[in-house]
Amino acid sequence: MKNSLLIILAFTTLLGTCEGKEETAGRESKTAGVVTPHSRGLHGYIGYSASRPPERAAYSAGMGFYSAVWPLIDRPIANFQIGLPSAWITPDNSDNKDTPLAPVGTLARDNWPARGPTWASVFQTVEGGLGYWARNRFRYGPPKFSMNATPQCYDYEVGSPGWSFFYSSKALPDNRLGIAQLSNRLLIPPDALPFEGNPNGKFLGYAYMALPFTDPTTGDPPTGDQAWTCFLSAANFKGPIAYYIPETWSKIGKLFNYPFIYGRGLDARPGNMGGGAMEINTVPRFDAEDARGVVYSKLPKLQFPVDEQGRSLLVQDVTYYSKAALYDAFKAWRDGGPACSGKFDEKGAWKSTLKTRTPRFDQAGKQITGVEKVFDTRVFESNVWGLQWFDSDISPTGCFPQYSKHVGDRRVAVSAAEVPPETQLLTRRFKLAGRGAPYTSPTTGAWGNPGPVRGPFTVILADGSLVTYCWYRFVDQPSFQQYAWSREKKEKLQSFVEKIHANWPIDRDYMAPPGTGTLARLDPALLVRPPDGLELGYVPIVTRQEDAAR
Repeated sequence: MKNSLLIILAFTTLLGTCEGKEETAGRESKTAGVVTPHSRGLHGYIGYSASRPPERAAYSAGMGFYSAVWPLIDRPIANFQIGLPSAWITPDNSDNKDTPLAPVGTLARDNWPARGPTWASVFQTVEGGLGYWARNRFRYGPPKFSMNATPQCYDYEVGSPGWSFFYSSKALPDNRLGIAQLSNRLLIPPDALPFEGNPNGKFLGYAYMALPFTDPTTGDPPTGDQAWTCFLSAANFKGPIAYYIPETWSKIGKLFNYPFIYGRGLDARPGNMGGGAMEINTVPRFDAEDARGVVYSKLPKLQFPVDEQGRSLLVQDVTYYSKAALYDAFKAWRDGGPACSGKFDEKGAWKSTLKTRTPRFDQAGKQITGVEKVFDTRVFESNVWGLQWFDSDISPTGCFPQYSKHVGDRRVAVSAAEVPPETQLLTRRFKLAGRGAPYTSPTTGAWGNPGPVRGPFTVILADGSLVTYCWYRFVDQPSFQQYAWSREKKEKLQSFVEKIHANWPIDRDYMAPPGTGTLARLDPALLVRPPDGLELGYVPIVTRQEDAAR
């Protein structure tokens, strides 16, 4: 997801909260039944590790997998953030042992000394994925899918063709736009992509492939040719949706006058992806005492899809790709060779072997025990990772333990039947998420010059939001306008994208189909058709997203 791992770690460390009282036996509580809300209800990672190819550098041109889609919560809860299984991609700078990659003046360098001496893990990342994020403005029940990247040591993030990762309702400044919309059939709203219905355990495939839309340059800054392109595999849409423009990664060296990092970003370096995880971050909780002063906690109900064997199948087909999978054929086509289908060639694919271990959880820094009696992580046949549920009185099958008892420095998972009624926890409900402010974009600058050729158009999504979008010529979309590219370079790129639009349909398998299960469906309202005359070389750019009820 996913989610900005390192900002999350800093946030959960710094966020203050009132700690629950420890068990105090032998006295009558004067505050029994007084329920107090808190943050930091649950933190941890439910994850797996993935084996790397023997020739790691060779299989660094793409990474992908299939991840389960399901409603982790049954109601949209305020101040709630958990990513469904996802992974992180970073540039491979393993040859650098001691020189900082994060320049002085960046958020990571100035605030996270523990990441030194190289700050490699917080230099640049591709994250995102499926999940729930605390700053989503339009919650609707099921999760959403979002791209996300941190190109400048966590100074800012790029989550869609116009906006950051939910941190502001205003579009990114022109010089921080980083994603180029590629698909002419799918909208990419800033609040992420919703799904159709309630896909309880169906799968979404996604892969990031480094593709050479443009040639490398030796200018200031030098820039590689790797455009990390997001491919989706859903029941009603397959193919690339957008890519990170290579300059998104290279310009940090020029901005901070730091030549050492030229050629060390994701535009030029091999991609590095380890395992993946569900990242449990922002979860509210309630605390209350019983008549004897013993403190109990309540979490929101967290639910998982479970099959007839008591399993939650969450991730499958973790695959690394070499340039033989797509890059080589793509480049040859771009340079005048035969058209390539876009299908990932199996001769360039390497399937990873997964491993896992029992996860650990904490509440406000206090270890939660007993969860292992309810479920544990497993790698099942066909190399599918997920959860095995056990018969337990603590929690129903498929549900994370909702209640815990404070015992010294521990939180012990208990069943609802063990929670004294006088605590009032059993009937207390968590605050629902409200509807947020509209995402807005300017009509000047990169958004207005050259500007759209058709629109605006509107559509209402499954999350209850109204999306406004306009059609732009591909190279005229806002993200490209910060670069002084030659007319020849822009026209070559425009011509090639027209060929992609003409040859790559949305019902072809680009990723290999999943080994098991069925595919989830994206919200059909996201699917659009180009207007007459704009079928090739034009893309729909979202310019606003707001509550449809306003």
